[in-house]
Amino acid sequence: MTERNATHAQVNRPLLDEFAGTLDAFEWDVALLQEAPPRWSAELARRTRSHGLRVLTSRNCLLPLQALAADLNPDLIASSEGGSNQILVRHPGRIVEHRRLTLAWRPEQRRMQWARIALGDGLCLGVANLHASAGLPGLASVEVVRAAEAAVEWSGADPLVFGGDLNLRPKRNPSPFETLRERFGLNEPTAPDAIDHLLVRGLAIEEAPRRLAPERRELTERDRLRVRLSDHAPVVATLASVSR
Repeated sequence: MTERNATHAQVNRPLLDEFAGTLDAFEWDVALLQEAPPRWSAELARRTRSHGLRVLTSRNCLLPLQALAADLNPDLIASSEGGSNQILVRHPGRIVEHRRLTLAWRPEQRRMQWARIALGDGLCLGVANLHASAGLPGLASVEVVRAAEAAVEWSGADPLVFGGDLNLRPKRNPSPFETLRERFGLNEPTAPDAIDHLLVRGLAIEEAPRRLAPERRELTERDRLRVRLSDHAPVVATLASVSR
């Protein structure tokens, strides 16, 4: 059933249309998604005028049955529908290489996906996307540093964007961010209290990574109540080649 309070509604229905429409309305060249339903990948790409790749992460076992349960009762199955990380790229960008790295099997499978993207201005860019373990900052720190090491190696001389839900807040866990900066040249995190980050190496930062206001991830229902599509704020940044 739909649950309501004075301002918001919790709706128990699939929200692919709403997610796709909201994502399409943003202006972007590359989008990183974490823990998105795997079966949404093709439709999200089509509806956002992009192409992309996914990597399965946690809670994927019987996908057809999970999908059926998610259609019948999304609130009941919740994240047990299964998750995936996805990289979406809009024209004229194109993915020319893709790799993946398993960071942990327990307590849940965590994987990084990495892509080399050829952009329309001749720039090649490495992009890494991950969702680190939740509630275990020691384990998440190990995963993030290991992922950064691989992403830097695979990117070679190309610039790198290293992003995702790192499940680490710099003001509580500064050490891994110091390692990312000192060992790998990845710039400052999004915010001291943030867990979703975009870190950059080898690119000019025209607009620093920042979290968007709650209203940017909300829609208004016919009864004027708001539906919040995610409990995470979108993080955006504007980057450019240093040669410009």
